Amino acid sequence: MKIENPTPIKWQFSQRAEQLQSSVIREILKVTMRPDIISFAGGLPSPATFPVEHMKTAFDKVLSDQGKVALQYGPTDGYAPLREWIAQSLSIDGVTISPDQVLMVSGSQQALDLLGKVLVEDGSKVLVETPSYLGALQAFSVYRPEFVSVPTDENGLLPETVEGIADGACLLYSLPNFHNPTGRTMSLERREALVETCARLGLPLIEDDPYGALSYAGEPLPKMLTMNPNGVIYLGSFSKVLTPGIRLGYVVAPAILIRKLEQAKQASDLHTSQLTQMVVYEAIKDGFLSQHIPSIRTLYANQCKVMLDALEEFFPVGVKWNQPAGGMFIWVTLPKHIDGMQLLDEAIAQNVAFVPGAPFYANEPETNTLRLSFVTVPPEKIRHGVQVLAGLIKNKLR
Repeated sequence: MKIENPTPIKWQFSQRAEQLQSSVIREILKVTMRPDIISFAGGLPSPATFPVEHMKTAFDKVLSDQGKVALQYGPTDGYAPLREWIAQSLSIDGVTISPDQVLMVSGSQQALDLLGKVLVEDGSKVLVETPSYLGALQAFSVYRPEFVSVPTDENGLLPETVEGIADGACLLYSLPNFHNPTGRTMSLERREALVETCARLGLPLIEDDPYGALSYAGEPLPKMLTMNPNGVIYLGSFSKVLTPGIRLGYVVAPAILIRKLEQAKQASDLHTSQLTQMVVYEAIKDGFLSQHIPSIRTLYANQCKVMLDALEEFFPVGVKWNQPAGGMFIWVTLPKHIDGMQLLDEAIAQNVAFVPGAPFYANEPETNTLRLSFVTVPPEKIRHGVQVLAGLIKNKLR
């Protein structure tokens, strides 16, 4: 039966829903789907790094040997052998991590949402770097916190500024390795100082580490998790080292917090795909990542050098950028009068895209900044795209 002439529904959204906003990056990515666009916008891993055949073999083996288990519902906390593998891989520098401290999630973006649910009240103070990862700002903003910006410099977050702004804060969110969006790396001294300060204040510290394995020189600096496993919440992901399409990440935290996150996840999606978890475990259990990750580092280091060389060759005096030691991003600071959003419109008109820096700021955005990602663009297109941007910037300096 079809209802005739139904009364139009006047949709009344919750206050929480009313304040939701689309990700600037996701909106830009719609434009970059055009084949003629040179895109420095998306923080997407290079498809050249995806181990398609290895993953196909893992899928075939899991479905052949354990298909009925893999296709069934699974436990909320995750596939036990994979949680054990993660716990063992993080039991370093004299610290022992238990599988009970590991919760599997559908990408570390879900971890941010779950942490917001269980730790953030309306009006709670959430400390974030300046600038910070846009996805974290989005995830936490749903729970209507008061964002407090922690000052940074070219070497990342300034730990000595935390104590003066931490009163009443419920957490501090940091991304110490090859930061998104800036590509910066927090020094060992700053990591130690930050962990000590948060421990003294009883302030939960989130260490988001999706890029940590992508150091061009090899192993990154020590994890803050190992400095205080009772106070640091560690977020990891398989997106940047295996493939993002599997949507698999994990949270490592004290068991009391993991159990509360597990309850929140039960209400959200019951559990992360059992099939995906079993396939990832099959793919990595025999040491595959130790063979695979060096090839990713080499590719990204080469791509980064191409972009840095192009910036040096084409960009005018007055524009500054960093030289990342790993990861996927370069942060550019333009002369004060140049607006990144306006520059983006002009760049897209010439088939080049990037992400303006302003959306990465929780407060007082610096509109003369932009993020460039270099890992998915061939070298010759990197050079051409940078040359196009340079021309647009030079026009604004005349």
